[in-house]
Amino acid sequence: MARSNTRPTSRDVAHAAGVSQAAVSLVLGDKWRGRVSETTAERVREAARELGYRPNLAARNLRLGHTRTVLLVVPALTTEFFAGVYTGAARIAARHGFGVVLYPSPEGIGPARNPFASAQAALDGVIASSMAADALTAIRGDQLPLVMLDSDPAGSLGAATVNLDITDGIRQVTDHLLGLGHRRILHLAADVPSWTFDIRARELAARMATVPGTEIRTARAPISIDGARTATETALTAPGPRPTAIVCDDDKLAAGAYKALRRLGLRIPDDISVTGLDDLALATAIDPELTTVRLDAETFGERGMQALLAVLDGREPEGGDIPVHLVVRGSTAPPRTAG
Repeated sequence: MARSNTRPTSRDVAHAAGVSQAAVSLVLGDKWRGRVSETTAERVREAARELGYRPNLAARNLRLGHTRTVLLVVPALTTEFFAGVYTGAARIAARHGFGVVLYPSPEGIGPARNPFASAQAALDGVIASSMAADALTAIRGDQLPLVMLDSDPAGSLGAATVNLDITDGIRQVTDHLLGLGHRRILHLAADVPSWTFDIRARELAARMATVPGTEIRTARAPISIDGARTATETALTAPGPRPTAIVCDDDKLAAGAYKALRRLGLRIPDDISVTGLDDLALATAIDPELTTVRLDAETFGERGMQALLAVLDGREPEGGDIPVHLVVRGSTAPPRTAG
C-alpha cells in the first residue's frame, strides 16, 4: 500500500480497511471490544500503520477532557531496575495512545516538588512505587486514579496494587542456602522504610525458623556500595561466630559486601556465600558472578500500566503477583563446616 504525500485521515483508514469511520474511531480509541471483531480491529490497525495515520490526539483530548498522560513516580534512578519499569509501562501506554512522564522522587524516598503546576489538571493517573509513596501527597497524586507498585495490598493508597512475588523470591534464596548447609546468615538489609524491604526481613526470618539451629544477624545499610561495604565490615568483625552466608536485599548491597569481604581477606564462596536480589547487570560483572533473584522489571511496568488502564476504564485489573526466579551462580556454595 503506497503512502500519500498528504496527511491521511480516518476516512482514508476506513476506506483501506473496508469499514466505517465509526469503526476506525472505536478501534484507534481502544473502545472496540464487544463492538467490532478482533479481525476487524486488526485490519483497521494494519491500515493505519500502512498509511502512517496518526489521530489528532490534541483535539480528541480537548473534547474528552483528558490529557492521556500518566505520571510514573519512582525512587531516584540509581539502578537500571526502574528504567526497566518505565520501559514496560511506556510500551503498554503507547499501544493505547498514552504518554508516560517519569518522575524520580528526590533521595529515593520522601516528599517531592510538584512537577506540574497542577498535577490533577495535567494527568489522567499515577503509577507509584511504594518507596516513593510519600511523594504522592506533594504532587496530589493520591487524589488521582492511582496504581501502587511493590506495596502492601492491605494498606495501599491506590485503586489497584501490582506486586512482584518478593516473598517467594526470599523463600527461594533461603531454601537454596539452607539446602547447601548454611545455618548462620547475615541479612544485609536495605535501610529504607518500605513494605517491600519489611517483607524480605519477615520471610527470611520465618523460613530460617523452620530449621533448628539457625541464626540470623541483621546489618542495615543505605542502598549504596560504600554503605554496604561499611555495614558488612562492621558486622563481620563483631564478636561471635562468623556467618557463613550473606543475604542482601539488593544486588548493589551485594557488590558492597564483595568489597568488604575482599578487604577482610575472605573468599567468595569458599569462606562465605553471598546472594542478591534484582539480577541487575552488575550481578554478572562482579567475580564470582552473583547468585540472585531475577525480577522482571519490564513486566512489572507493563502490569502497572495495564492495571491503571483498567482502573481508568472501570474494569477490574489482573490479579496475582508476578513470578520471580532464583538464578544460581558462583557466589554460593556449601559452608566449610555445615551446621
